[in-house]
Amino acid sequence: MLAIGLMSGTSLDGIDAALIETDGEGFVRALGFVGSDYDDSDRALLAAATEVALAMATPGEHQAIAAAERLLTTRHAAAVEALLSKTGIAREEIGVIGFHGQTIAHRPDRGWTWQLGDGAALAAVTGIDVVGDLRGADVAAGGQGAPLLPVYHRALAGDLARPIAVLNLGGVGNITFIGQADTLIAFDTGPANGLIDSWVEAERGLRFDTDGALASAGRVDEIVLTNMLDHPYFDAPPPKSLDRNDFTIQPARGLSLEDGAATLTAFTAQTVADALRHLPARPLRLLVAGGGRRNPTMLAMIAKRTGLTPEATDSLGWDGDAVEAEGFAYMAVRSLRRLPISYPGTTGVAAPLTGGTLHRAAAA
Repeated sequence: MLAIGLMSGTSLDGIDAALIETDGEGFVRALGFVGSDYDDSDRALLAAATEVALAMATPGEHQAIAAAERLLTTRHAAAVEALLSKTGIAREEIGVIGFHGQTIAHRPDRGWTWQLGDGAALAAVTGIDVVGDLRGADVAAGGQGAPLLPVYHRALAGDLARPIAVLNLGGVGNITFIGQADTLIAFDTGPANGLIDSWVEAERGLRFDTDGALASAGRVDEIVLTNMLDHPYFDAPPPKSLDRNDFTIQPARGLSLEDGAATLTAFTAQTVADALRHLPARPLRLLVAGGGRRNPTMLAMIAKRTGLTPEATDSLGWDGDAVEAEGFAYMAVRSLRRLPISYPGTTGVAAPLTGGTLHRAAAA
């Protein structure tokens, strides 16, 4: 089946849209990818919705959230059109869209997770069936609802020597351990790019630390770093997951721009090193996807603190920008086939579980 996956990360940088051909099991072929950036007004609207959601005890209605959802759905529909145009594939050939939406609050400890995105509206506009709400069933069954990408990482890993680890460095970091007999263990490692992005935006009005240049010019404040690492999350056994806003830049306040960037980058690197302690075996390789793979300072710090050489997934022919979006296309196909997308070792759910809500284009 041809499937499109859509991903909008917690960094609020934009939308990734990917096209794959897959059977939802061992066969995967990447066919195309487009990325589109949010403009400043888009980011402001989504950030406002996130702020409102985080203040709620449970998901509810709010004008800012409704406006953000309409915008988000419209932008995702445009991303689908851009992808179809780039690949030259007719929409009639696409079997399904996997629609992740935008996470505005993730509270599995309270029994809910909240991803903005109107799947029915997206199906109506694109004329393609949509599978959305891919995390909801897992959380309702007592799981963390994240991370969900491990099932796709396992498909991509194919015949690579095991054990192997795939590290995704987005707003939040997460790691997938693939052991012998396809054993999956996964969890969020901690903040990845999120805190660094917030720091440079607050201190200098920048979107991110390009190539880790600011961090490379700074000095790690070991006292601040130690204090940030003194958090119960890092000692807790997996499975476990984080909200993008569970950590803040407040501990770095008072540091210079460069020292703050260096310290927060070291924080990400050390949380990856600490995460390896929770794995049943040391991985032979550490493959890295997500925007963080482009930050040489971060990768150097990870190498120093883990003793492993991070390898960008692109070196294996995987597009590190597209992996997440591809993964949601893959999961949508699995959802249609009622195959599991989450497991006890990845989200803590009691048994392997499928997920997703299907919105038929023909019924829209």
